[in-house]
Amino acid sequence: MDVRLSAEQTVLRETAARLVDDHAPGSVADLDDGARRGALEAALTRSGWRELRVPDAGDGDRPPASAVETAIVAEELGRGPADVPFLGPTLAAELRRRAGARPAPGPETVLLRPDLSGLAAVEEGRHCSGVAIDARGADAALALVRAGDGHDLARVPLAGTPSGRDLTRPAAAVAAAPAERLPGTGHRPLTAADVEAWSAFALALTCADLVGTMRGAVRLAREYAGVRRQYGVAVGTFQSVQHLLADAFVSTEGSRSVTRHAAWAADALPPGEALAAAAVAKAYCARAAREVCETAIQVHGGIGMTWECLAHVHLRRALLSTQVLGDAGVNLERVMAHREIGGPHDGLR
Repeated sequence: MDVRLSAEQTVLRETAARLVDDHAPGSVADLDDGARRGALEAALTRSGWRELRVPDAGDGDRPPASAVETAIVAEELGRGPADVPFLGPTLAAELRRRAGARPAPGPETVLLRPDLSGLAAVEEGRHCSGVAIDARGADAALALVRAGDGHDLARVPLAGTPSGRDLTRPAAAVAAAPAERLPGTGHRPLTAADVEAWSAFALALTCADLVGTMRGAVRLAREYAGVRRQYGVAVGTFQSVQHLLADAFVSTEGSRSVTRHAAWAADALPPGEALAAAAVAKAYCARAAREVCETAIQVHGGIGMTWECLAHVHLRRALLSTQVLGDAGVNLERVMAHREIGGPHDGLR
């Protein structure tokens, strides 16, 4: 694996960074600025980054962009933190691609189990329950419905206003909603390998969001440490604060490295190996993200515990992304299952 970004990937990262710098919230109060969020949504829509994995006409199901390139965008949006949908619509589009289904007729996300550890799956004729992540603006979520030895895709209608701990990406709780198979022809059931491959991609993208969230938290803390003064000097000159920021930076860079490998593996390795690599990355990032974001709050001191400080927005985003497709424990179980260590495991986890 060559960890260096190509020239095109570097331009993609720089462009995504500019979009975030221009439109992402700079304070907690900015989260209520509908005009700002509308400008961010319009810019993201024009970019076409939610469709990076949607095949062009005549290309079959081959995605035009790699998982690494999609993760680059996810990382920058996490750094923002961008408060418009990306993770949910991108994962829904990836599910449709793997099933050979047509693009969604409207805004769409994915439905996860109530504990967020994996895709929601139901039996034919049963009602569906779970959590639709990144659900702002979405009118439906994709779930799995059993079809012989595999799974078909089903659309679950969403109603109400999304909410939740993440102030930038509200979720929608779904209880006993009808799940309707995708209409039309041309798509096929998803095999166990398809679900593994999708899960590997989804985990890599979630890790990229965590890396971006950590980067944003570290930047916020570093900037504050440079201007906050105690005893006549900036608190950033205190060795204890420098050590906290240095440890947070190391954890962030380690998370970025393992995430880059997981994103590469999502396209380059067999589904089982890719899922194991992504599970390792998620276990690492899940542990690092909470520690890094809590460090950012600690560096802020007393103001870090207030509503007005943006640090808690990064922490909230990290806490949700940590649970999406499983925390460290769930993903270590995935690694054990792949290595055939221990007892039986749930294949969809």
